[in-house]
Amino acid sequence: MARKTVLIIDESDLFRDYLKSRLSASGAEVEVAINGLDGVVKMRNNLPDLVILDYNLTRKSCKEVLEEKNRNPNTAPIPVILTAQKIDKNRLLELVPYNIRKVFMKPIKMDGLYAALSEVLGLRFEIDSTPCVIEAHVNDSIVFVEIAMGLNREKIDLLRFKIAELLELYSITKPRVLVMLSDMELSFVDGPNLELLLSTLLERTRAKGKHVKILTKSAFAGEFVRGRPEFADVEVVSNLQYAIDGLVADFDPEVEMGEKKAELVAERILAAQTHEASRESVEMRFESEGKKKLSVETMREAGRGLSIAVVDDDFVIQELVKTTFAAIGAAVSPYQDGKEFVEAVREKSFDLVFLDILMPGMGGFEVLSRLHAEDIEIPVIVLSAVSQREAVVRAFQAGVKSYLIKPLKPDQILRKTLEILKANF
Repeated sequence: MARKTVLIIDESDLFRDYLKSRLSASGAEVEVAINGLDGVVKMRNNLPDLVILDYNLTRKSCKEVLEEKNRNPNTAPIPVILTAQKIDKNRLLELVPYNIRKVFMKPIKMDGLYAALSEVLGLRFEIDSTPCVIEAHVNDSIVFVEIAMGLNREKIDLLRFKIAELLELYSITKPRVLVMLSDMELSFVDGPNLELLLSTLLERTRAKGKHVKILTKSAFAGEFVRGRPEFADVEVVSNLQYAIDGLVADFDPEVEMGEKKAELVAERILAAQTHEASRESVEMRFESEGKKKLSVETMREAGRGLSIAVVDDDFVIQELVKTTFAAIGAAVSPYQDGKEFVEAVREKSFDLVFLDILMPGMGGFEVLSRLHAEDIEIPVIVLSAVSQREAVVRAFQAGVKSYLIKPLKPDQILRKTLEILKANF
């Protein structure tokens, strides 16, 4: 029986590499295309059994690829699975006649994608069904990995690609790693998966063992790590403050330790809130940049069509945000106070909001409360000079996506924006 062939047309290196690895392991023959034009050529020359096509393409648009596919009687019958970061329903309806079997919005729930692939190709995917939620993100040179419910080999494998993307996006060469096993009591049956997790982290981050700390109350985890020579320098701790102290000890001495701790603790709280929602791998989010540094082209692509609000009574901050995003083609609307913004957001939609906490009249916390009360869901990044832990915690509990301490740099703002808005999984 001939092997099934799949063509993946997607401009995210991360998505292509992960899916190619997964499909190849299940017995498929996989070819990848890096843009629309490349996809048309390879589809015509190789006649795959399935095309996995991203909606956002360059060189040729998604619709142009589908139109050329339909004009060729050899490629017209090939089924298509469409993926999209964002797509208008009317535009989606225009694509229905092009033999599209399934549509998946990014970030993708991978088990759903595997089910669709099994249906179309007849392949069998062995999927670990262990309940598990994994979150990974970066603060400076620290990679935070929080795991709840259990250890799932499928998601640990997905984490391998997530970490690679984060290291590239932030150009991290000497990472530190904090693994937080949230309320998990492990036993000897978890040993193989714990070994896979630690091996994956050390291999993908290339961090020294002394720069990796595991935060857990599980006695087994400590015994397991201490009993393995390859993990000899990895430290298992039960106190978050102690773990952070060890990881930030050799940071820039000009940065106040209290402020740094507030930022790092806040990032943990953000991940914990996501875990409470018990969402699956949809929250294993990946950025779309494939370069180690943010190029001008990458930033312009990310900013094209974005509508951003900056709510801050500081004219300097308004101008900083406006100038930062003007360079990449994003539209920025400034608001002097919370009340002005709340009135505007009822009529106008935004992709992202930069929000100050301390403002005359309606402050940032009241703005967050109003948005919640009116069921207005917009990603919010707080820009504030307030670094006290209580304020940071309160902001994340109110649903903000990130908390940045003033003063700020344009590159810092852009990177955080990309991390939040340009997810691919």
